[in-house]
Amino acid sequence: MVGKHSARAQSRRPAPGRRFVVWFVPTLVLVAVGGVGVVANIQRAPTTTSTTSTTQAPVTTTTVVATVTLAAVGDTELGDSPDVPANPGAYLQPIKAALAAPIVFGNLEGTLTDATTSKCAATSSDCYAFRVPTSFASVYRAAGFTVLNSANNHSHDFGEQGVTDTTRALLGAGIAQAGLPGQIGLVRDGDVKVAFVDFAPYSNTNDLLNFSAASQLIARARQLASVVVVYMHAGSEGAGADHITRQSETYVGEDRGNPYAFAHAAIDDGADLVIASGPHVLRGMEWYREHLIAYSLGDFANFHDFSASGSLDLSAILHVTLRATGTFAAAHFTSVLLTPSGQPFVDPSHAAATFVNQLSTEDFGDNAALIAPSGDVQVPGA
Repeated sequence: MVGKHSARAQSRRPAPGRRFVVWFVPTLVLVAVGGVGVVANIQRAPTTTSTTSTTQAPVTTTTVVATVTLAAVGDTELGDSPDVPANPGAYLQPIKAALAAPIVFGNLEGTLTDATTSKCAATSSDCYAFRVPTSFASVYRAAGFTVLNSANNHSHDFGEQGVTDTTRALLGAGIAQAGLPGQIGLVRDGDVKVAFVDFAPYSNTNDLLNFSAASQLIARARQLASVVVVYMHAGSEGAGADHITRQSETYVGEDRGNPYAFAHAAIDDGADLVIASGPHVLRGMEWYREHLIAYSLGDFANFHDFSASGSLDLSAILHVTLRATGTFAAAHFTSVLLTPSGQPFVDPSHAAATFVNQLSTEDFGDNAALIAPSGDVQVPGA
């Protein structure tokens, strides 16, 4: 974990000027279900046309294939008690409309607990433990979140009591949890069930260092849902950690895994989409076997807890639509900018998209998943 208020070297920002091709996707039909818009499987009523004879024209029907749409963001935390927003709902309000989707995912960086015994010694100057009140679970739900991840290096900041309190608070707020050992988060978009299988390089979470166990858990998720999303909290941290090295990465002496190898293995094992955060900075996006990998969505909200300067103030909201079979349909990237206090706002300058396009091109070449000026993620050859 990068230290609170630590200074960071600024990463370069690319100059605009990349040539883009806008990719258009079919219009989806939305139906309101329980106050939430979901994509439905629609079959249009047949029509007939009369002619001068008594023969009836052929009946034509069109079926809209069921899809699932989700929004994903990176590391999300609303402070460290007692240093929390006086009005946490208002803190997330500027981003709420851009975040809207039938399923909204984020990494919960820390705990929802009133426990006071943390993992950090009282005299420690380089150990960080994060907690907010359990009542903040309803704040996350009001902002739109439907599934939150606990596979990270802060889920156990306040021991087993913190873990238990967090799980209970999320359940009470109607938010699915994923990432604890053996835990798979299940949510729905209409009739389509989606499984979130989340990993971090720790034995007290679903362990991304154990490829065999990860493969088995992804296979289990495929039995439970028609769409499988894998999240990984992986890689080094800080402004210098924005590139995919294709090597195992370490930070403060910890093995943080090989994000490139793990993401590819996850798709080989049956994942339909791989998303990630943890480095506290954006990383590139890649196409692999016609599936999308977003290697880091950066920090999404961090109330006075992390540096928000240079490239560390760039964030994103990634909307992805998958067919019920798990195949890719469309994606849209919304650039976000963090204030010095860590509050997210939609960025009309699209600086994050420009930055991610540069990283993607440098790291993945022809396999880069590039973002058009419209924000749509382009499919190679489309």
